[in-house]
Amino acid sequence: MYEENRMSAELCSFIGKSPTQFHAVKNMVDSLCGKGFIPLSEKERWKIEKGKSYVVTRNGSALTAFRVPLNDIKGFSIVSAHTDSPAFKVKTEPEVTSSGLYTVLNTEVYGGLLMAPWFDRPLSIAGRVYVKGKEGIEEKLVDFSRDLVLIPNLAIHMNRKVNESNSYSAQKDMLPLLAEGTEKGRFIKALADAAECRTDDLLEYELYLYNRTPYSFWGLDNEFFSSPKIDDLMCAYTAFRAIEDAEAKDYMPLLMLFDNEETGSGTKQGALSDFLPLVVSRIAYSLGMDEEDKAVKTASSFAISADNCHAMHPNYSEKCDITNKAKMNGGVAIKFSAAQKYTTDAYSASYLRALMEENGIPYQYFVNHSDIPGGSTLGNLAAEKLSIPTVDIGAAQLAMHSPYESAGARDTEALYRLFRVFFAR
Repeated sequence: MYEENRMSAELCSFIGKSPTQFHAVKNMVDSLCGKGFIPLSEKERWKIEKGKSYVVTRNGSALTAFRVPLNDIKGFSIVSAHTDSPAFKVKTEPEVTSSGLYTVLNTEVYGGLLMAPWFDRPLSIAGRVYVKGKEGIEEKLVDFSRDLVLIPNLAIHMNRKVNESNSYSAQKDMLPLLAEGTEKGRFIKALADAAECRTDDLLEYELYLYNRTPYSFWGLDNEFFSSPKIDDLMCAYTAFRAIEDAEAKDYMPLLMLFDNEETGSGTKQGALSDFLPLVVSRIAYSLGMDEEDKAVKTASSFAISADNCHAMHPNYSEKCDITNKAKMNGGVAIKFSAAQKYTTDAYSASYLRALMEENGIPYQYFVNHSDIPGGSTLGNLAAEKLSIPTVDIGAAQLAMHSPYESAGARDTEALYRLFRVFFAR
């Protein structure tokens, strides 16, 4: 393994252990607590002390972690990213019989995914379930962690025009094959076994299909890597690692990982929720700040919204902007949008550019082709709730929203280095 690719290998290992946003957050919390972070509950009063570090979760799928400086803070250094990725979600009453021969699972689309790459891949299922426990309802994470289902393609002999053009029905074409035979209740029984509970004690679940294909490094010099969920665990993981390793000085390092970015962020754990502003308010209150103090500290803060962008596709260069062609291994991409899809302005971009130049961190620019509007991300949505200078950044990648995406092996390290120096500013 090339030394400069080590952080990408660590990222891929983390992704392999984090098949859903629930698993990703739990794995981060376990690691943070092992590094001395103190867990807080939103349901209890906070007693925050200088020189200590804390972690808070919401819904089991969103997370904030922060380090409190020993000195009076001048403001907050915030990095936000998201934990979710597009996938197929298992519906309630999921078992569907097919012509008396097979059992398939009824699923629906979560997020804006590419459907075609899901065919003919080894898939498994993971998520969380709620069960009846001795002291009430209990939450359990589950992961079948084996090749469990597959979405088979229709043979070309039965669809001669498939290579000319094709569209897919999520309800007909994309249902995964689970088993031979049509006996009802087998999936729920298997789920109860995975949750180590009785079938009668199983209540509700949130389950997602995920790609079991192992990550790989490739290219003549192993300069690229491919994995599920690069968007946006590449940013979330490097920011999490950075706050684990950060030192709090005059500004408070604060990591905010939201959920449901892929479906618009309009949930209690999304960027449009009150999670971030409430965390900031509760920190300020616990440290004895009044509203005027909090306003001053907030106005003196800065945020990085981290979500990957599109690298120039080698076969579709015309889809890129004509002067801003982001590439894999081109470093951190600063993202601009006149339509305010990204929150970057000249000030926030200048601040970040100066920081990266001072620390020798490679960077580039990303702007969408003017006739091809890109998707929005976290920056402007979070700014509706906490308005501070923000820059949108990410790493350039290919095949975004595929179950197997590709990125530059050196860019993971560049993201981590940026977050480290930003938290330590």
